[in-house]
Amino acid sequence: MKEPGAPPTCIDANFAPPTGSRDRKVGSVAALHDQNKCAAHGEKRMHAGSVNGFTEPAHVRKACLVLPTHRECSATIAAMAAEAAHATAHFDVEVVFLILDSTGETTRAGHAAAVRALPPARNVTVLHLDEEAQRRFLTEVVAGAGHPEPDLIAGLMLPAGVSYGACTNRAFLIAAALGCDSVHRRDSDIEFQQHHGAPLYPIHHELTALGRPAAEVAADVSRVDLDPADLGKPVVTAGASYVGELSVDIEEIRQLDKQAYHDIVSLWAAEGTTEQEKRDLVAESFAGADSEVFEQDDSLLCLVDPMRVDMGNISYHRVHEEIPLPPMTETIGSDYFLIHLVPDSRLPGVLHNRHVINRHTPDRKTDAAFHPYHLRLAKFFLSMLYLHVIYERMGDEGERLLDADHRVRADRVAAIVRESVDLDRAPNVRRLDELDHAYRRLGGRYAVFAERLAPRREELLDAAARDMAEFATLIDAWRSLVVAAKAAGPAALTGRAR
Repeated sequence: MKEPGAPPTCIDANFAPPTGSRDRKVGSVAALHDQNKCAAHGEKRMHAGSVNGFTEPAHVRKACLVLPTHRECSATIAAMAAEAAHATAHFDVEVVFLILDSTGETTRAGHAAAVRALPPARNVTVLHLDEEAQRRFLTEVVAGAGHPEPDLIAGLMLPAGVSYGACTNRAFLIAAALGCDSVHRRDSDIEFQQHHGAPLYPIHHELTALGRPAAEVAADVSRVDLDPADLGKPVVTAGASYVGELSVDIEEIRQLDKQAYHDIVSLWAAEGTTEQEKRDLVAESFAGADSEVFEQDDSLLCLVDPMRVDMGNISYHRVHEEIPLPPMTETIGSDYFLIHLVPDSRLPGVLHNRHVINRHTPDRKTDAAFHPYHLRLAKFFLSMLYLHVIYERMGDEGERLLDADHRVRADRVAAIVRESVDLDRAPNVRRLDELDHAYRRLGGRYAVFAERLAPRREELLDAAARDMAEFATLIDAWRSLVVAAKAAGPAALTGRAR
């Protein structure tokens, strides 16, 4: 255990500090492993009273604050390190700040320098992993899981293309290996709001609620909107949304042609949605909390509405070890599955108002990024044919998706996902037709994108169905992967012997 004022342990699988550097201590994975053993042996420190109006859980725990990134984000690293320090200053918690870095060598080196420059923080460990380090970890975990098709599982966990779900799944397994009780995810293009000059860290609400019985959490939130039958269940999620720019970078379309914007955004509506419902959906989509101004903390214990939270401002307890996220590649929104599963299965959560600020980084605006980004948007629309049906089925099942200990029954979820694979593709053919028409109407580089998309129609239709089949396969394998990750422990993250 580090003393107050000591620098955070910094474990970087890719970079060593400059020779002779004395401005921070760089720890080894052994230190992280020792912390794990302390937690495993039940070390506890008790709290008395409350902090800033919050009553804190009276047990020690370990939290994983996750930053997945494929872009330069040194400012976000500094901001999230400060959030981790806030957590350890106000709660009896050890925080691993996990940076999953998919950037190139130059950008990654800049991130490593940003990590080394972080100020001291008690009980904070920074773990900065590039994709090769993640691959080494996954190789050991997949081998330990004993799956009959290890190459398939490894490919779903670390695919060649961009996958928001797979990246977060890797964070889930790494958190399990580190012995973390909860995972707290942020995005690389966010900032924290300020109130009276102080940052509004979401982790304060998250650590207040996660893992505790809902009946206890009811005393520490502003309001309760939960069926009494659900009060005995654990709070498994806490989250909020964002303010600022649209979460999907399509404001240019709205400015160019409002009808085209409506036609495109409404493509993610479920089959059978009325025209008025589509208009309402378009008005609400991708806007987050819009321009909501923070005045004071507000929190609601409830079955959290998926439209009120964002994956860049979310946290989970336990449920992420029971069900993974869809590993589909090149698909916007592929990491939102648990946001739906939790309320569908009637597991409690906390919805709070410490929204983050969403900023569109310049890399999204380039011509080079335009076509890949809009391909991901097109694949998002195609995925919704399946996901809407899955979400509806999960909602129908309700708490039948849970066992007697309120844990998600993976076999039932996998069956629902697998059943969706054979859905009629006609609605997706229509989606592609309407998308093609809208993009050609917009002209310019949108029309060029439509030309490029046209010959790939059958490929994309096949991929959307295959994505669901592969997701079901990963759900089947997930429990064994989590067990293997815990068995591998922190040493697997650098390949050093335990």
